Amino acid sequence: MAIEKVSKFHPDKIADRIAGAIVDLACSKNENATCAVEVLIGHGKCFVEIESSELFTDNEIKPIVDRISECPVKLELISVKQDPHLAENQSGEVRCGDNGIFKGVPLTDEEKEISRITRAFDEKFPTDGKYILDGRELIVCQSNATEKELREFCTELGYPDAIINPLGEWEGGSSTDCGCTNRKLGSDMAQSVTGGGLHGKDGRSKADVCVNIYAFVKAQELNRPVEMFCAIGDTEVNGTPFSEISNFGLDYIKTLGGYESFAEYGLY
Repeated sequence: MAIEKVSKFHPDKIADRIAGAIVDLACSKNENATCAVEVLIGHGKCFVEIESSELFTDNEIKPIVDRISECPVKLELISVKQDPHLAENQSGEVRCGDNGIFKGVPLTDEEKEISRITRAFDEKFPTDGKYILDGRELIVCQSNATEKELREFCTELGYPDAIINPLGEWEGGSSTDCGCTNRKLGSDMAQSVTGGGLHGKDGRSKADVCVNIYAFVKAQELNRPVEMFCAIGDTEVNGTPFSEISNFGLDYIKTLGGYESFAEYGLY
């Protein structure tokens, strides 16, 4: 079965990483912050919308955008307080912050291999790229690199016959393409399934983050699919206290180094 994964420098992943860094900032202000961020970036502009328990200014968000995008952009920021009805949902016991369906699926050897390949390319070529693996056939679309460089590196990785840049050498990144949060969930989740998005949301209240993480990790432990669902306001998800799932997700995020780090590659 063919599987695709994209570089953390792909424009969609740049958007995910910016959104994750903003959630990290929210949590640095308030460890119990609620936060939902949407980012659209491309062609010299970055639009950021934030609904959160915390408010943000251009002076706080612009350095994050500039650091991760690695190119000059004009920021358009909307920062508003979370809807009071949603905020009230989290005023006491932690509850599901949204509806959701989730399915964690054990990773295949092929999916683990494409993850290894992607990280290796990001280390060697820190530019926009996409990679497909189908059995032993590897397809590499890597920007800002020559055919010779890529052929040599593919050989080092064990794929001397890889198909490289079928349309020729190219330039990528957010200066030539646009990126949007949660548009690369296939790359982030392999065969796992979600009704929402992984990135730009706090893991304390947002089931899209913590339940996805919980189902995915349990699927790896049990070596079988794990299916879960919840409704906003639930205190349990398939018999497990939501507070336990929330803490599990938060610990997982902390282990990775924060929401920005989680946004680089998603669940695997």
